[in-house]
Amino acid sequence: MSQLITSGLVSLDEPLGTSKDEVIASLAGLVAAAGRSDDPAGLTQDAYARESKSATGMPGGLAIPHCRSEHVSESTLVFARLAPAVDFGAKDGPADLVFMIAAPAAGDQEHMKLLTQLARALVRKDFTDSLRSATSRDEVVRLVSEVVKPPAAPSAAAAPAAQPTGVTAAAGTGAAAAAAGGGATSTVTEDRPTAASADHGEGPLSIVAVTSCPTGIAHTYMAAEALEHAGKKAGVEVHVEPQGSVGAETLDPAVIRAASAVIFATDVGVRDKHRFAGLAEINSGVKAGIHEADSLVARAIAAAKDPSAPRVAATADSGEPGPSAASQHIGVRIRTALLTGVSYMIPFVAAGGLLIALGFLVGGYKITATAEKVVLGNSLWDLPAGGLSQYLGALLFQVGAWAFAFLVPALAGYIAYAIADRPGIAPGFVIGFVAGQIGAGFLGGLIGGLLAGAVALWISRFKVPAFARGLMPVVVIPLFATVISSGLMILVLGRPIAALTKALTTWLSGLSGSSAIILGIILGAMMCFDMGGPVNKAAYVFATTGLNLQNPATLKIMAAVMAAGMVPPLALALASAVAPGLFTPAERENGKAAWLLGASFISEGAIPFAAADPLRVIPPMMLGGAVTGAVSMASGVQLSAPHGGIFVLFAITGVLLFLLSLVVGTVVGSAAVVAAKRYWHRDTDTRKEAVAAPAAA
Repeated sequence: MSQLITSGLVSLDEPLGTSKDEVIASLAGLVAAAGRSDDPAGLTQDAYARESKSATGMPGGLAIPHCRSEHVSESTLVFARLAPAVDFGAKDGPADLVFMIAAPAAGDQEHMKLLTQLARALVRKDFTDSLRSATSRDEVVRLVSEVVKPPAAPSAAAAPAAQPTGVTAAAGTGAAAAAAGGGATSTVTEDRPTAASADHGEGPLSIVAVTSCPTGIAHTYMAAEALEHAGKKAGVEVHVEPQGSVGAETLDPAVIRAASAVIFATDVGVRDKHRFAGLAEINSGVKAGIHEADSLVARAIAAAKDPSAPRVAATADSGEPGPSAASQHIGVRIRTALLTGVSYMIPFVAAGGLLIALGFLVGGYKITATAEKVVLGNSLWDLPAGGLSQYLGALLFQVGAWAFAFLVPALAGYIAYAIADRPGIAPGFVIGFVAGQIGAGFLGGLIGGLLAGAVALWISRFKVPAFARGLMPVVVIPLFATVISSGLMILVLGRPIAALTKALTTWLSGLSGSSAIILGIILGAMMCFDMGGPVNKAAYVFATTGLNLQNPATLKIMAAVMAAGMVPPLALALASAVAPGLFTPAERENGKAAWLLGASFISEGAIPFAAADPLRVIPPMMLGGAVTGAVSMASGVQLSAPHGGIFVLFAITGVLLFLLSLVVGTVVGSAAVVAAKRYWHRDTDTRKEAVAAPAAA
């Protein structure tokens, strides 16, 4: 492998542009000039595409744009010291030190490893100071080559002690760690030295830590490096497990057993958290791990010496998004639990609803009256009256109806799971089923899931003898949490919630005229506010959980919600096609894909546009969605399938009016976003009509 960085790939205080797009194009030109790219424009577009997903600016005047590209022949690192600095999206200001990583399209793991090495180095002030004071390109090459190296094959002879993070690298050790992680949690805390023993000279105080961010790249490894350095300054051993995209970095079980405290500097769930059972626990977001590492280590030292400090529960096993529950405000914890339940519920909605729609397509709408009888009483060798189409239609409809019946239990079950982990699943599913049986419906599932999770979490915190710990998550917690939560639902909560649900259903059934239009406007705007986020999901769940084939009002709501959810990708696809000069090359490429995403009712296709320019994209999309929702409700369009976009037109009553509402909203949204971009200019706007890489080279 050639050298990652050469003097020809370094730019010191040269004018490379005044925007991040221009700088990236210039750096791509350096890659081409070094003979490592056959198409600098193509490389630039690949880097733009990555940049549009999330900003690569880092705290401290740093930026790390990076991509994998078929236009790169070998892994390459380019460095620029900018004068003046350029905004790459960091909250603390523009960047004057920019590294660009360009890796071949097939070099995924190699690309990630280079990025993590660089992220670890950039957290060191001595390294960045040296880059800022370097007087020659060769000096920069030497500095960078000392900290960023091409990944080499792991040495089987390497001793674990050689790894400063305490991470196992050899395949055998990694497998042992994985095996230990899946074992009984009651043995995790055995032979663990106490804080008191560390104070009395029986061994140095040891702290372990886990870092992770949503992408699992730069912040994850910068936090790991910062915590290690903070530990050295504090005179304690800090061993970090970065749960990032590179994988296979697992703390040795022996290191965990020797520790007295654990720091979770995470923005997503901790994998295999039960390994840390019994350790004093400190929680924060990953950015605190970078900026407040000294404080976190000091808190961990204090917690290790405090017998009353919060500790990781023996049943801990969180894999859900979000910081550790103990560090979250109660409102954030509830929102996270609700979104978890919704995310697990949606596959039941999509599968069940589409099967019901296919049943209508094959067997006709009258299949609802006979489907269950046909499925249970007939077969392919004993077809009902109406022949094969009636049998297949009944089969599709009934399987869909049965799948749809899991909707509320799944919602409640996974809400409880997000609160209490696996012991909460059974109580949650049961209380969700009970809610359906007593008429409490969707609202009963929401409240029941929270109740079941809270009860299961409460029981899990009981102090029990060591011999009973193994029974807690599989017998004791599910049993008593189910009895308590379902009992409360039946005896106390069920009837009031059922009455509220009935009142809501009656209100929806009576909607007409201006009331229906206003509801369409509200739901349409919600569907376009965050394109798959919490507000979008709230509107979608409102429609799907209320879907009732015998209630036309719920079918109208479903039609308005799906049509509005299709607007953002379609409107932005149209806008980027009719006014390409207002969009970056990456956005124009995203616009081509957005046609299909929008047609398929995948609102997330608009996220790259909204993330890059939220103020000029989101309000126009909400306007377009509101118009579509209003037109759809006013037209009386009905939809019996909860997903599918144009591929379930057969399940729509009033297809032409549905398409009309969709077209009108798409045109309005597209015109609004074009007007916003054309007449509302931003000082930091980086849109460029052409790629400037060849000139920059």
